[in-house]
Amino acid sequence: MRSTFKILFYINRGKVKKDGTTAIFCRITVDGEQTVITTGIFCNPNDWKSKKGEVKDEKANHQLKAFRQRIEQAYENTLKKYGVVSVDLLKNAILEIHTVPTMLLLAGEAERERLRIRSLEINSTSTYRQSKISQNNLREYLLALKMKDITFTDITEEFGEGYKLFLKGKEYKSGHINHCFTWLNRLIYIAVDQEILRFNPIADVKYEKKEPPKLQHISRNELKLIMEKPMPNTFQELIRRAFIFSAFTALAYVDLKGLYPRHIGRTAEGKPFIRIHRKKTQVEAYVPLHPVAEQILSLYNTEDDTKPVFPLPNRDQIWYCITEIGFLAGVKGNMSYHQSRHTFGTLLLSEGIPIESISKMMGHTNISTTQVYAKVTDQKISEDMDKLMERRKAM
Repeated sequence: MRSTFKILFYINRGKVKKDGTTAIFCRITVDGEQTVITTGIFCNPNDWKSKKGEVKDEKANHQLKAFRQRIEQAYENTLKKYGVVSVDLLKNAILEIHTVPTMLLLAGEAERERLRIRSLEINSTSTYRQSKISQNNLREYLLALKMKDITFTDITEEFGEGYKLFLKGKEYKSGHINHCFTWLNRLIYIAVDQEILRFNPIADVKYEKKEPPKLQHISRNELKLIMEKPMPNTFQELIRRAFIFSAFTALAYVDLKGLYPRHIGRTAEGKPFIRIHRKKTQVEAYVPLHPVAEQILSLYNTEDDTKPVFPLPNRDQIWYCITEIGFLAGVKGNMSYHQSRHTFGTLLLSEGIPIESISKMMGHTNISTTQVYAKVTDQKISEDMDKLMERRKAM
């Protein structure tokens, strides 16, 4: 039986270390009973946002998010094992999860195995796939130092700075460098949780300055090419229709795969819509259905709520298929499935749909995420005007 379960991060402003920071604690409540554990994360009390349980520092927030996910995973594991969750059972499960090797690469493999199991449960392998790249980069760095592995206690700030330089030497972009560095921090904070380390020795190593996000989308004409080009076999045609459906509904692949008839409804005026909580953020997305999306929907399961609407495979199985669909339709460059979602946001903004409405339809947690699409649209207008001016000069 599922219990009342809450996680609250907080600080004790009365206990500040000599360096001006204070520990962030985590209070776990299950059916009214509470326990407190330390997160191993520290912050300046002036940077703490009590209402949101967040820090102004983005790096610390990533660490808190990872900590929360580990507790939530422990809760789910306990519920499956015992059928009920108590504070004591949950605390024991958390300690069990945090039992990790004392060597960095071994700890990374243990964490990757946990992520693999989690990926099967949520039908999304993106985090697990990314962890392989990050783990391999760590291994290559250690080999460059003529080391097969390293104990957590031997990790220093110089080790962290050296790893950043190693990643830069591979000419990775800042976003990828930060992904890899987050993986190293993740493993170290697990070691802190397990009390293998007292603190994170690379906590002061700064992340790379983030580049403005580049949202890849296809143009209106390219979407039209895909819509006008049926595929030669059944599987390709299913994926083509799914891509078009996502371009008109903003559903990510994992959400489309988890779409059931119960998520489809009609307004009092009889207009169809989809209402579903996004797998990634658990934020509700509400999307009125465009006639094109409604037409595609009519070809699939909209009645049997024991089966999904679309009989889709795991995302890993469609990568090549999506590229092939783009090639056959005449779309330039390699196409990815997520471009359909970005296309939805960009096209709606270019049509003058209010950004607040788009944010609700896309299930964004924050409107600032949606505003990225506005920047893409503004940039496109600027580029089009530059081309127009060049043509006029040539006349």
